[in-house]
Amino acid sequence: MQVFHHIKNLRQVLKAERMAGKRIGFVPTMGNLHDAHLELVRSARQTCDIVVCSIFVNGLQFGLNEDWDKYPRTFASDCEKLRSVNCDYLFHPDDNEMYPNGLEHQTRVICPTMTDVLCGASRPGHFEGVTTVVTKLFHIVEPDEAVFGIKDYQQLAVIRRMVEDLCMDIEITAAPIHREQDGLAMSSRNGFITEEERPRVAVLYQTLSWVSDEIKGGNKDYSELQSKARAKIEAEGFRVDYFNICNSKDLEMAAFDDNEITILGAMYTEGARLIDNVSIVLEG
Repeated sequence: MQVFHHIKNLRQVLKAERMAGKRIGFVPTMGNLHDAHLELVRSARQTCDIVVCSIFVNGLQFGLNEDWDKYPRTFASDCEKLRSVNCDYLFHPDDNEMYPNGLEHQTRVICPTMTDVLCGASRPGHFEGVTTVVTKLFHIVEPDEAVFGIKDYQQLAVIRRMVEDLCMDIEITAAPIHREQDGLAMSSRNGFITEEERPRVAVLYQTLSWVSDEIKGGNKDYSELQSKARAKIEAEGFRVDYFNICNSKDLEMAAFDDNEITILGAMYTEGARLIDNVSIVLEG
């Protein structure tokens, strides 16, 4: 695996690969890699000749009171993990390389829909930071395909809309959620869960699954299901950020006759904010 810190050098190498007819896959990350990230690389490897991964802790998507400075930087171990799954190129820029004119003067990419609800409601400006940095990375790498995890379902939906709206010729692939044995979705923030909390955090996925079963069984009182779900999570001692039953495409509240539904939940532990989701398709 070759590591690049500068845009110009990476572009030169990828231009040669592209001219040789190679299909390029891309996996953007913020590092602190775990098995779920490696599954994204494996997914890209299945359909692409060349796989590029990026590691950049993007300050533009962190709020004033969020954990940008505490976000784990584990570059050496990340490189070892990427080599183990045959990543070809790693792009690891610093802030000056990505934002040469500073964050305050950076041109922004804004998606006007789906960004002020769910995670966007509790993290103002977050998705503006995501769409801006992903757009920059797409222009740098120029991939044929980019792979994102379904755990960040809202992010995936926003990026798909951005790619469609901006006519980007990039295939967006969704990789399944990678889970621990008890169902907890793998996340870089799981390291902030205390030992005392760890046996109880599975309540988020358990509640999502319970609501899914209720809906598939014919219960479409979505408002009541959301209330009961919040109560289940709060009973385990966690604060609920949101628990919503949505239309899978636009993330609006699910209507009675919607067939594609995604149930999304977020909760706070003592030191982490955990998100998860479950999608279902009902018979018409």
